[in-house]
Amino acid sequence: MRFLHTSDWHLGRSFHRVSLLDAQRAFLDHLVATVRGERVDAVLVAGDVYDRAVPPLSAVELFDDALNRLADLGVPTVMISGNHDSARRLGVGAGLMGRAGIHLRTDPAGCHRPVLLPDEHGEVAVYGLPYLEPALVRQAFGAESADHAAVLGAAMDRVRADLAERPAGTRAVVLAHAFVTGAAPCDSERDITAGGVQAVPAAVFDGVHYAALGHLHGCQTVGERVRYSGSPLAYSFSEEHHRKSMWLVDLGASGEIDARRLDTPVPRRLARLRGRFDDLLGDPAHDRHTDAWVEAVLTDPYRPQEPMAALAKRFPHILSLAFEPDAGDQDVTASYAQRLRGRSDGEIAEDFVAHVRGRPVDRGERAVLREAFDAVRADTARTEGD
Repeated sequence: MRFLHTSDWHLGRSFHRVSLLDAQRAFLDHLVATVRGERVDAVLVAGDVYDRAVPPLSAVELFDDALNRLADLGVPTVMISGNHDSARRLGVGAGLMGRAGIHLRTDPAGCHRPVLLPDEHGEVAVYGLPYLEPALVRQAFGAESADHAAVLGAAMDRVRADLAERPAGTRAVVLAHAFVTGAAPCDSERDITAGGVQAVPAAVFDGVHYAALGHLHGCQTVGERVRYSGSPLAYSFSEEHHRKSMWLVDLGASGEIDARRLDTPVPRRLARLRGRFDDLLGDPAHDRHTDAWVEAVLTDPYRPQEPMAALAKRFPHILSLAFEPDAGDQDVTASYAQRLRGRSDGEIAEDFVAHVRGRPVDRGERAVLREAFDAVRADTARTEGD
């Protein structure tokens, strides 16, 4: 049986205020074309279909169109809710959709009831484990503690118990939305820490032939049978070097796995540039980034005048600008008292103004500060004399 494993669509999300709706539509077009061209038997979507609990109408329409096209192809789709989704909202109409081959698994209580997909070798039991919030499901699952490892372990115990009662040779696939130990996160995933612990061991999925994971946005292999598809698009500059893709997984007669990565469309490359303002504007090495979405970090000791406008002339798609002045010879570990030792009140005030404004004070401003300090000293002396 051939599966297409994807996750973390985050429909409705933007990238630094730039709409990704067209890019998400292009991805879904690519997904449907892949299902048709690769003769996929079932699509697995491992959570975070939407970017937020109440998605915009445009995202809902995009989702609806994708499901209709998959249903028209007659290809079953198994989908779980992620930590960004509203499980209740995503699961509305699940019973009716199931009759069309779209199987929404959003209720934790049903995690041990699989979607059964037949092929020439028998049945494949596909279990959908929606995102499990420990505080909400611990009691119902009888978990020993309110952390992700405990509740996911309890859910998998239910899966293994159901599988044990099925005919010998039944192959099993699990969809889950979690952070598995050993996997690499990035900046664009919402933290799911519970009780100080968010990671679960890969061994929790022992007993099934393939675990299709969602939550982390980088495509990665935790184990031969435990994989993240990653998000189909980049949602933060921390994903600059990600290769966005889906897994095409062939599940053999005895449960053997053959997995192949299929690239997804890239709407625009990402570039994180760091350096002095003049270098970013003039270095020919940056010419290749003129068409990229750019995040620039300036390391100048003082803020240049209107840097964003100047950078936008060279990098028309610049989206983010930050300032991180080089420390130089300054001892950043020195205490506040050590850094002020030997400096006059006027020098400290001048440094403060320069830091806030981004350039040193000029001669006239220095005179104003000096007059202000002189006035304060005179007033203090009068007060003490009285």
